[in-house]
Amino acid sequence: MEDVNTPVRVLLVDDDALVRAGLRLMLSGGGDIEVVGEADDGSQVAAAVAEHRPDVVLMDVRMPEVDGIAATARLRSGPVGGAGPAPGPQVLVLTTFDADTTVVRALRAGAAGYLLKHTDPARIVEAVRRAALGEPVLSPSVARALMDRVAGADPLERTEVPTRRDRARARLALLTARERDVAEAVTEGLSNTEIADRLHMSMGTVKAHVSSALTKLDLSGRIQLALLTHDARDPED
Repeated sequence: MEDVNTPVRVLLVDDDALVRAGLRLMLSGGGDIEVVGEADDGSQVAAAVAEHRPDVVLMDVRMPEVDGIAATARLRSGPVGGAGPAPGPQVLVLTTFDADTTVVRALRAGAAGYLLKHTDPARIVEAVRRAALGEPVLSPSVARALMDRVAGADPLERTEVPTRRDRARARLALLTARERDVAEAVTEGLSNTEIADRLHMSMGTVKAHVSSALTKLDLSGRIQLALLTHDARDPED
């Protein structure tokens, strides 16, 4: 979103028409956000994105044919509109499920953020704006869910933690100490402004460190950086 006068274009994906209507009404009140299209199943997302070219997709998880996680993975891994590889829109998952495996699955699929449907409307609007600016939201509840998973809270994944932790630590060793500090702050869900205040850096320096870390680690965004940093932590951290 280079032009601050250009509204953020949003695609709504939810199988509940009432939810979509409520979101449309809520987002339209922001003034700088335009809902450009809707879909009621993940199977429709690729075509809707190609048609409407949104900046942000607000995505439900549980839908009848293709769920939001599968739709997110397809969207983030493939070309948009047949014009070759493209980054595509940012995906914000909006669901009723919090401390669930869906949190990690959605973020690993490439979602830029994870919101709950009972989140305050003003925070949802702000999350959409931040995602469009490349500054996704990682809410405290999502951060806690990630910590639980990395700590082996799910018995089905507990045996995978040491191997994943070792791989994550090896990758993070590529970063400078300051880049690692910034990565840790990103993992806590802090915005660039909050990171700058905490680490006594300029906004430009924070952005440069984030960009450098993503490039060195070959990651697509801040959420993936947060996941990698969580993976590297000891269970007791």
